[in-house]
Amino acid sequence: MVQDLLIAAALGLLIGLQREWSKSRVAGIRTFALITLFGALVGGLAEDFTMAVSAGLLAVAALLVVANVAKIRAGAPDPGMTTEFAALAMYGVGVAVTRGQVLPAFVVTGCVAVLLQFKEPLHAFASNMQEADIRAGARLALIALVILPALPDQGYGPYGVLNPFRIWLMVVLIVGISLAAYVSYKLLGARAGSWAAGLLGGLISSTATTTTYAQRALDPARLAGSTAVIVTASAVVFGRVLLEIGVAGPAVFAQTAPPIAVMMFVMLVLAYLSQRKAVSMEPEPEEPPSTMKTAIAFGLMYAIVLFAIAASRRYFGSAGMFAVAALSGLTDVDAITLSTVNLVESGGLASELGWRLILTGILSNLVFKAGIVAVVGRAKALRAVAPYFAAALICGTLLMFFWR
Repeated sequence: MVQDLLIAAALGLLIGLQREWSKSRVAGIRTFALITLFGALVGGLAEDFTMAVSAGLLAVAALLVVANVAKIRAGAPDPGMTTEFAALAMYGVGVAVTRGQVLPAFVVTGCVAVLLQFKEPLHAFASNMQEADIRAGARLALIALVILPALPDQGYGPYGVLNPFRIWLMVVLIVGISLAAYVSYKLLGARAGSWAAGLLGGLISSTATTTTYAQRALDPARLAGSTAVIVTASAVVFGRVLLEIGVAGPAVFAQTAPPIAVMMFVMLVLAYLSQRKAVSMEPEPEEPPSTMKTAIAFGLMYAIVLFAIAASRRYFGSAGMFAVAALSGLTDVDAITLSTVNLVESGGLASELGWRLILTGILSNLVFKAGIVAVVGRAKALRAVAPYFAAALICGTLLMFFWR
């Protein structure tokens, strides 16, 4: 009990320190510590838990009302309710600590601290959002919270590999990663240099990023910076693939991830070398990365690749699967990655064959992006990018044949 009280007091002090720093007129460092201590005492000593916690919550709410009335009478009205709701949340944190929910208490405290501290950036971000941004968030909520739970979680089709729930779950994963990167792009804004442009561009879409910066490479003054962004975005693809393997197939991560991680290290070294020649660049504004048409198209492509790999394995052996991987990877690495991980995790594919199919798709995508650079950025851009891509292709090919 004593340890719980100390934890509750420390968490209250953390939030109170932030409120004291921001000169809140309602509650400061001592008040928040007392609120969490009060919650801990109520949660730890109450015989009738529900009644006691409810009464304590009403008491805290009443004191906050009194504090606000006094503040208004003193001629210092504040229309915001942030501190008041933070106080109620921290009362709940105190209760949670003494009920054995220490981890949730830490999480809630961290969230409250972030929301309080980053008031200005969050308000600025919200005010700068456009209708397209709101639609993108609504689409993610639709596909993740409405469509996904309604889908059956079982296999269909001749090979039993078409699972509607898992297919749509992969759609949610890809749209979520892309949207998170897009939000980061919006938050960073003009402060993002060529490193950030490449990193976030690779998470959103390395192919789209390559197209954008190949066009910018037509300007000789931007050639080095554009090359750095393209190479960095291509390096991030390997990190994105590792993330997808970890989320979609954690049980087979140790068997499939190491050679991909080696390639990521090689690409990061190449990205570093390209960045040394670059000057700082501001990313151009991006549109939200996903629409419902895009999400549905990815889901269909994922299912087709899943089915094609299973059919190729049965009728054509590994040669057919590598052809499917190469063709799929030309435009979309995610589909071949997630479909292959799905088959490896279900036991339908050996892990040593699985990572080779994924790597084939990634290398195929590199070749495709080199073609984009050649067409959009022309010869100078291709000559700038080619040494980095060639080194990556050579390393990838060596891994394919010699990694055991």
